[in-house]
Amino acid sequence: MTSKDREYVNQVLDSGILAGAFAPHVKALQEEFADYLGIKYCIAVNSGTAALHMAVAAAGIGPGDEVITSAFSFLASATAPMHQGAIPVFVDIDPRTYNMDPAKIEEKISDNTRAIIAVHIQGLPADMDEIRAIAEKYDLILIEDAAQAAGAEYKGKKAGTLGDIAAFSLNQTKNFQAGEGGLFVTDDKEYWLRADMVRMFGEQVREKERRSYVAHTLGWNYRMPELTAAIARAQLERLDEINENARRNARILNAVLEELDGIEPPYCPPDRTHIYHKYRARLRPEALGIKEKDTVFRDKVLLALQAEGVPAVLWQTFPLPANPLFQKKEGFGKGFPWSFPGARDIRYDPSEYPETVKLLNSSIVIGSERYPIFAQSAETVEAWGEAIRKVFRNLDEVLEAVELPEEAAFGLGEITSLR
Repeated sequence: MTSKDREYVNQVLDSGILAGAFAPHVKALQEEFADYLGIKYCIAVNSGTAALHMAVAAAGIGPGDEVITSAFSFLASATAPMHQGAIPVFVDIDPRTYNMDPAKIEEKISDNTRAIIAVHIQGLPADMDEIRAIAEKYDLILIEDAAQAAGAEYKGKKAGTLGDIAAFSLNQTKNFQAGEGGLFVTDDKEYWLRADMVRMFGEQVREKERRSYVAHTLGWNYRMPELTAAIARAQLERLDEINENARRNARILNAVLEELDGIEPPYCPPDRTHIYHKYRARLRPEALGIKEKDTVFRDKVLLALQAEGVPAVLWQTFPLPANPLFQKKEGFGKGFPWSFPGARDIRYDPSEYPETVKLLNSSIVIGSERYPIFAQSAETVEAWGEAIRKVFRNLDEVLEAVELPEEAAFGLGEITSLR
């Protein structure tokens, strides 16, 4: 926590105003983040999931509608539509960027499709020109899940300004964090007004007007606390600095991985910037002539790196559609939303997302929630690099020495299909 964080937090405590849609720091955060993006409207809420749900609700998406998103993301990218009774439909990823593959979107579009949620996974913007062209062709609303990408840019424009609506997360794991919280943004006044009602119990609440307590739509209490907004404001002032620190650390690791066989750094196309919310390294045992299963090689490398002091972890071990939620299709009570009249029979076979399966079976994340890459010194990351060199230059001994637990320790193991 910096002196600015403490200053803003103390302002809240001194004021005695701890909450409210029009509390001073909440209002200031909304204005400052809108200015940062160069966008008209911002609503501060209590989580990134709430912001994404508000985006779906503001878009007018409802029961029986379908929303397309990536097979590789955090669960909220798929469940936010379900809060509106809509059905998620998944698209496999591009094997280089790990974002949704635009070439595979059109085959997933049906008469029920209403929107696309493009996820900027792990801090790298998706292929937004191609995705927007598809959205416009089929008259679909384009929502950005920018939870992991605050400050990233695509062709000179910031993530969050590339679609019709966007949602950000301020969870404590993010480059831009305030413990918890979220931000909804748009340039469309109608979307902003609808989303604001969702935040406030369905009410139309305006500053300096007496609250009527009249609900015009189904709404929730998604308001951001004032202390959260104060911390977020201080962090926003440092966001570009934090992201540049992440990029510098990524360059250090890239140089190490590029000199080693069997492991590759994450790819960033030249037309965009990566903020490396997560630094995912791709393992290539076939390049070393190693014939162990991808997951076995992955897990042995992971344990070896951890033993050398590298905070290496796994983040997601199977495609989103492999979650029991989608396999069982229970959702709300009696199978809703899939049982809604007029809904299509949608299959969720993980084998239909081979690139996502391959990636998650053969990759690791360098850095952890406790030791994220964007918060580390160059010296720390250089030490991680030396440890990675040690493991990969002695790989035969490492693979011989590391013993894995009998039961799968890290997830569902090697996924092909759960059916």
